[in-house]
Amino acid sequence: MSKLSPKERISALEAKLQLTLTDHSIALSALTHKSYCNEHRDEPCADNERLEFLGDAVVDLAVSHRLMERFPLASEGELSKLRASIVNEEGLARIARQMGLGELLLLGRGEDLTGGREKSSVLADGLEAVLGAVYMTSGMDKVMPLVDRLFAESFEGVAQGRIGQDYKTLLQEEVQNRLRLSPRYKVISEKGPDHEKIFEIEVSIGADIYARSCGRSKKEAEQAAAKETLIILAAKPLGAPG
Repeated sequence: MSKLSPKERISALEAKLQLTLTDHSIALSALTHKSYCNEHRDEPCADNERLEFLGDAVVDLAVSHRLMERFPLASEGELSKLRASIVNEEGLARIARQMGLGELLLLGRGEDLTGGREKSSVLADGLEAVLGAVYMTSGMDKVMPLVDRLFAESFEGVAQGRIGQDYKTLLQEEVQNRLRLSPRYKVISEKGPDHEKIFEIEVSIGADIYARSCGRSKKEAEQAAAKETLIILAAKPLGAPG
């Protein structure tokens, strides 16, 4: 969709958001990465950094509001942790990927060729900029139902305890308490181009290998492997891997 006209690009964004953006200049700015403006200095160009700044605060407010409603007995510290488990680069980038935001972004040629449309940082910033634009043009009345829809899976995950878990820390504590050892993580393979690498990580405890898992980053793969190891340990005692 890199050849879309500005009007077509905004219409496609409106379709993804399921709402009308009343100020098209703000909407287009939300989709414009600074690399595009750097390569088009001979034409008027406003990148999305200011809208990202605003959108960051808008997302924090909207998510905080919903978390307070869902968890009326949670303390300030608990709410902060829950929000951090939802509003982070990978969480925002996942939502941006699900809605296909990357294909609508205006990127500089260099950024585009190096996989900018799939970079978590670019996608997360773009999503915040879009939500900042929605707030500027339509206010929180439009932001809240949009956040409810886009973040539905994240909210449900928090409610069921599926996200926000640091499985590496949990595994470290479990193994340290029971064996006075630390789990070891080893990169087994790296596949794909630099901007789309898939890492495979292996977890071992002592001389035993317990699990292998993959992820888009080493951190993600390590967390997945730690989670799998915890599942194994719940069924089998340490020292008897399956």
